Amino acid sequence: MKKLTIKTSVLAIAAAFFTSCNPFHIDEIQDPNNPSVESVSNNATQQQIQFLVTGLESRHRGYVSNVTRAWGTFGREIWNLNASDPRNQTDWLGQNGRVPDRSYFGFGNTGGGSWATPYQAIKQADVLIVAGENTENISVESKSAVIGFAKTIQGFQFMIPANWVYSNGIRVDVKDPLNPGPFVPYDQALAAIKGILDEGDQALQAAGSGDFPFTLTSGFEDFNTIPKLRQVNRAITARLDAYRKDWQGVLTALDASFMDMNGDLNAGPAHPYGAAPDVFNPIYYVPNAPVNSIIVVHPSMLDDATPNDKRVAEKFFKRDEPVLVTTDAGALVGEYQDGRWESNTDPIPFIRNEELILLKAEAHAQLDQTSEAVAAINVIRTAAGIGSYAGSTSKDALIDEILYQRRYSLWAEPWGHRWIDARRYDRLGEIDTSYDSGTIFTEFPHPQAELSWDEYKGD
Repeated sequence: MKKLTIKTSVLAIAAAFFTSCNPFHIDEIQDPNNPSVESVSNNATQQQIQFLVTGLESRHRGYVSNVTRAWGTFGREIWNLNASDPRNQTDWLGQNGRVPDRSYFGFGNTGGGSWATPYQAIKQADVLIVAGENTENISVESKSAVIGFAKTIQGFQFMIPANWVYSNGIRVDVKDPLNPGPFVPYDQALAAIKGILDEGDQALQAAGSGDFPFTLTSGFEDFNTIPKLRQVNRAITARLDAYRKDWQGVLTALDASFMDMNGDLNAGPAHPYGAAPDVFNPIYYVPNAPVNSIIVVHPSMLDDATPNDKRVAEKFFKRDEPVLVTTDAGALVGEYQDGRWESNTDPIPFIRNEELILLKAEAHAQLDQTSEAVAAINVIRTAAGIGSYAGSTSKDALIDEILYQRRYSLWAEPWGHRWIDARRYDRLGEIDTSYDSGTIFTEFPHPQAELSWDEYKGD
């Protein structure tokens, strides 16, 4: 037990399945409301599979709070001001020479939400897959549907640890929590994730063309049919293919996604939130609340904004009283807070039509398909009220424009797009640190608990 305690922030496989909070690790006490893994691995009932589906959706949103705050801070989209725990500023901003180590705040020994949580969702999906494959209580098409849904979520979740540690690589083979596979390099991990998403799409194809056979939450309200879930799968694949620099792959995936050049830019699946016994939107703050712990807009977002950009007016709420937090590198002042949410029960989209249109623009620009790239850019610029693009149509100029529009269109979404965008275009040095005297991180090392795994296995 001592060794397990040492490794609680790990490879979530251990954290998810060997700690007391695991909803499935209850073999000693058989609770009918929380079935053991064994009880759902053989001939699970429809109700048990429904519980697993709902549980996977819950696990799927576990990353939102920490990833939004951390990656948004790394990319200087936001400051996560917190007077009670200065590490939210000093560590995440890399002030006074601080650099990520194996026990870094919010990621290492204290970072379950950053490292362990995605793997918990991945393992939840594995349980759902096994339950779907090994039951006679649902149809063959329904089995394919749950497998396709599970693999779609797995593909999304694997991208989170992959982008945390980047060139250090991640474990992709985690089906056996006591025997996880080796770390694989970033590019190899992305290729494996592509395979998982493609398998999910193939399973969904085999599920027919009707409604998803189990109940999904309101976050999938417009995506609860098999064809619509395939569109979600392909949307996630388009994001992944951009990271893989497979530009034709991006366009192919987008053609099969829910991207709509004439549609609602906010359309897309979301993480739902609600009052107890559910949980509230974790990044909502009451406007003008007298607090000293809050997400605020990074000042450079205001400095670099295009005049009359509707996104600035709609997303950035100017407070009557700024929030001031003092660090050992100086004071940080937040004048604007997040203005996107009307209440603490608002859903948070995890991929939207606006991102897909920008991915289309990027892929066309990379393929020297200038007119198509400009057309997609202009959809975004027109919606923002800043007029059509009139700059150079060289590839470099178009990529500059697309990255700029991504910065405002995808601001503080639960992914940290700017940090990843700057890294994949080797532009981390362009991120403004003048307001906080900090450092821009490229990647994180594996948490110490992760590296302790082989030692633990050997004892």
